[in-house]
Amino acid sequence: MQQQREYVGIDLHRRRSVIVRRSADGETKATYKIDNSARALANVIAEAGPNPEVVLEATYGWYWAADVLAAEGASVHLAHPLGNNWGHRRVKNDERDATDLADLLRLGRLAESWVAPPEVRELRELVRYRHRLVEMRSSLKAQAHAVLAKEGVAVPMSDLFGVAGRELLAACSLAKAYATRVGSLRELVDVLSEEVASLDHQIATELKGDRGYQAVQAIPGVGPVLAAVFVAEVGDPHRFGGPDKLCSWAGLTPRHHESDTTVHRGRITKQGSRLVRWAAVEAAQRTRGASFLQAHRHRVADRRGKGIAKVATARKIVSLVFYGLRDGEVRCLAEVG
Repeated sequence: MQQQREYVGIDLHRRRSVIVRRSADGETKATYKIDNSARALANVIAEAGPNPEVVLEATYGWYWAADVLAAEGASVHLAHPLGNNWGHRRVKNDERDATDLADLLRLGRLAESWVAPPEVRELRELVRYRHRLVEMRSSLKAQAHAVLAKEGVAVPMSDLFGVAGRELLAACSLAKAYATRVGSLRELVDVLSEEVASLDHQIATELKGDRGYQAVQAIPGVGPVLAAVFVAEVGDPHRFGGPDKLCSWAGLTPRHHESDTTVHRGRITKQGSRLVRWAAVEAAQRTRGASFLQAHRHRVADRRGKGIAKVATARKIVSLVFYGLRDGEVRCLAEVG
């Protein structure tokens, strides 16, 4: 008699995890509490029989667990942290959480996230780390402006850390404490700039032969940095049914609440990839000249205002990104050219 496929729910934590095995009929086969390690996880999954269906949350440090499960022949499912609302229970513990995950999968009601392959996860690591370093550098530059303001030093140039700005920093007379802080900030900015440049080179090397990476750079406002964000965060574009699905995933579509004959549509959800949303809005703000995106932005701004126009242009950019990543070209741009 063929063994019935089992469903396994894993409540993954930083140090320990709780694992619940359930049959297709909803019977609990076993419950485990393990200290996190590849060997301990593999031993438990081996007891679930061949090709079990395993679900874990897209939570802190899930990469290693997904790789171990896949190596053991399990079908890995990643529970979306916002799409599965099984809360509001009187009792919440790790065993109940793992059991609920297994039941959602068993009953076909699990809202899933995409399990990105290792190469996509590595590219995301580089792109996200670069973004974080740039944010840190911007914070340091803002601190330098704040220190000069305390000493009443006017900054006429737009870039305090450009050639003219550095000449100003070298020439201005500051009290000892302020001079020490500004000197430290200059050194930190230089270090971060070197790291960002190194990451730019590494990312460009990784994506050198990627057709989608080259294609999306044809979109007005999208350069190598934003193109790398789109490629890394979107991953496989074929997992989306169309550009509207990608826009929804990026959190650029309005909220929709409908009951009987009443329909309310609100602001954009902002539920999805924060980095893709940032890249799309950044690209929308960079559109210049007589591009069709700029014309679209002006048309919407005349009717709805500049804020809505910016978001609408960002949504159109994400739609173009979908076709660029899927087809290796953006045909409407090729026709315009």
